[in-house]
Amino acid sequence: MTTLIQDSALSGSVTLAPSAAARIAAIAAKQNRPAVLRLAVEGGGCSGFQYKFEMGDEPESDDLVSETDGVRLLVDPMSLELIAGATVEYVESLGGAAFRVTNPQAASGCGCGSSFSV
Repeated sequence: MTTLIQDSALSGSVTLAPSAAARIAAIAAKQNRPAVLRLAVEGGGCSGFQYKFEMGDEPESDDLVSETDGVRLLVDPMSLELIAGATVEYVESLGGAAFRVTNPQAASGCGCGSSFSV
């Protein structure tokens, strides 16, 4: 179940899929940390912007915070402008396993799926 805990002044949200929530919970348990993932967007990558994932702690006062199955996803307002409406999933395939962002605002992306342009 996904719950929006706090919305920033910006409209939109970012959803954490159950597959991603389960993987974050497993990583957090191994590291003895809270089950919190911070998603940010930085300049760079082969398409102009790239996604940055890191285990987080407490949200900043202006973060968007959503929760799925007890796992929190934090997104800062600047990043939210570029990924509002996105879904974060954890995908396993023959080629490997990774977090994948399905971003409706991305006009194009690269083959690896870790960078995009608007």
